[in-house]
Amino acid sequence: MTTAARAAALSARAAQPQADAIALENRHGAHNYHPLPVVLTRGKGVYLFDEDGRRYLDMMSAYSAVSFGHSHPELVAALTDQAGKLAITSRAFHTDRLGPFLELLCRMTGMDRALPMNSGAEAVETAIKAARKWAYKVKGVPEGQAHIIAAQGNFAGRTTTIVGFSTEAQYRDGFGPFAPGFSTVPFGDADALEAAITPNTAAFIVEPIQGEAGIVVPPAGYLKKVREICTKHNVLMICDEVQTGLGRTGRILACDHEGIRPDGLTLGKALGGGLLPVSAFLAREDVMAQFTPGDHGSTFGGNPLSAAVGEAALKLLEREQLARRAHDQGEYLMAQLGKLHHPAITDIRGKGLLVGVEIDPKFASARAVCEGLMAEGILSKDTHGTVVRFAPPLVIEREQIDFAVAAVQRVLKALESKAKVRETETV
Repeated sequence: MTTAARAAALSARAAQPQADAIALENRHGAHNYHPLPVVLTRGKGVYLFDEDGRRYLDMMSAYSAVSFGHSHPELVAALTDQAGKLAITSRAFHTDRLGPFLELLCRMTGMDRALPMNSGAEAVETAIKAARKWAYKVKGVPEGQAHIIAAQGNFAGRTTTIVGFSTEAQYRDGFGPFAPGFSTVPFGDADALEAAITPNTAAFIVEPIQGEAGIVVPPAGYLKKVREICTKHNVLMICDEVQTGLGRTGRILACDHEGIRPDGLTLGKALGGGLLPVSAFLAREDVMAQFTPGDHGSTFGGNPLSAAVGEAALKLLEREQLARRAHDQGEYLMAQLGKLHHPAITDIRGKGLLVGVEIDPKFASARAVCEGLMAEGILSKDTHGTVVRFAPPLVIEREQIDFAVAAVQRVLKALESKAKVRETETV
């Protein structure tokens, strides 16, 4: 057997366990995802490893959930220590972990009170309930007439209520009928928001930067104008920062870039330290006061295990100044990507370490770019087939950013060569 044949045989044997794992998942799991063909078994810092031990730079961070890196020793210690003491009790009883967590969370975000949940979607659903009840009990909106405005291109979760106000056709297809009481306006257009407000409008829910839509950054001053409009019309401004919050964009909250404070705030993803789902709805005093015992709850929300990890994650974020780090490293990442000057790249946008690279669909799909990056040892994911997302852990180093950007350059060059070959073959 030749050396090349031996190498090919070894490669085939090494690939078989991954193929088996993928086949097993495909056989027994719902096909509601289209993952890249890699089977991951462990993570450490900014890296992930597959079954064969191959290392990948994580430029995705589980949609910002792994902001602190994989298996951060301080967070793992908080998790294991608390798990060995007390994990779950439900909110039927007090615990020694919840109060300190909520106190720190409110202090760092400037909000009055917090209601802990699990997933980001649950936090948004909680915000909707709070806004509606506030509208009826405080604003005086007639019962059953509360109106909530969202931005077009929004992504707030996958519940039937939330997909009901999505403007993405696939997210809605086959899942109606949807809850009434919602309308949408163009993202970034404050005048359109003001025109859509009625006497029955309870709230405007908005992402400071739209993640799933393709890392869409609104015009400067947009959030400040929204704040003024909501105050003028007695409408709650609720910022969905499940993906953008907790340092991701270079500030603790993305709305901090414009110096505004919302009336309500949703957080999640990074709040769980990349270890377990933790979310929260935070609000000013009179909004949160609408919840009374029995109105709302969650078996797992605010459990001592989540509270311990959430508190440890917040302390780490603050002590290590990771928001500042995200700002600095994000500016460097965008600058280095900008130096590629490749015609396939039509736009580079974002804030901090939340960056989107728009790929000209006439050149290649963003999925094809992500598949090429995987072969180069970089893991990311496209959105809508046109944007490659880069949202690495906030602890990423510049040499790792350089590695990622160099890989992007190689992938685009390889795709360009393939395109030229196809053109030659069709002539």
